[in-house]
Amino acid sequence: MKLLRVGPLGQEIPAVLDDQGVIRDISSEVDDLAGEHLSASNLARIASLDLSRLPEVSDTTRIGACVGQVGKFICIGLNYADHAAESGADVPPEPVVFNKWTSAICGPNDNVLIPRGSNKTDWEVELGVVIGKAGRYIEEANALDHVAGYCVVNDISEREFQLERSGTWDKGKGCDTFGPIGPWLVTPDEIADPHDLAMWLEVDGKRYQDGSTRTMVYQVPFLISYLSRFMSLQPGDIISTGTPPGVGLGQKPPVYLRSGQSMRLGIEGLGIQTQEVIADPDA
Repeated sequence: MKLLRVGPLGQEIPAVLDDQGVIRDISSEVDDLAGEHLSASNLARIASLDLSRLPEVSDTTRIGACVGQVGKFICIGLNYADHAAESGADVPPEPVVFNKWTSAICGPNDNVLIPRGSNKTDWEVELGVVIGKAGRYIEEANALDHVAGYCVVNDISEREFQLERSGTWDKGKGCDTFGPIGPWLVTPDEIADPHDLAMWLEVDGKRYQDGSTRTMVYQVPFLISYLSRFMSLQPGDIISTGTPPGVGLGQKPPVYLRSGQSMRLGIEGLGIQTQEVIADPDA
């Protein structure tokens, strides 16, 4: 099942993409794709609906972030061996954990803003994992039972803020619009193996990233179990699991985003994002 949220920013309604590719409004059945509505039982109830009886939504309607009311947006750094190498870093002995602020979340096709003072805004296509069942100290063997679905994440990063301005990575990761998610939240029954998905990203039609989740160092069950040692995981939390090589920082010389450019990125089975890059009008 492919779930999505559509409508103006802050007024999104829940929807499903039916077998014919038609968007169907499910707001009469569920308030939002958030919190308890992401449980396995609620998702099963949505899957049982006769979608042909539900209103169609125009395919020109804005697509918002595929999850609402996100509590935590947790990211894993250097989780692809080949990306660590291009960054000049060793594969970490334990997962590198940082946060994107939830105010960074935006729709998959919304504009990405280059923040004030930025010269090194970069891209990262990543597999997002959305939690559907709360837990602490989750056993790795049971970890996938806590997954509501998967989505595409573009982990936009300002490298100077992240790496050159002292402190943690967070300040370069959480600027407004630095977290496009979606277009869809794809339920696990549609993804045979989250560790065997092609992923790619292009800037102005040039492909920079062309990788696969096969090269992920720490896989999804381990990450869920690991993170749950340090915090409770709640329905609607997003885990962004790292990026393959090909980021702007890794080019020789480095290449960074400029106003007027466009990004297009996707993951096999999870859909495609397209973003225009513009200077922040408040910068």
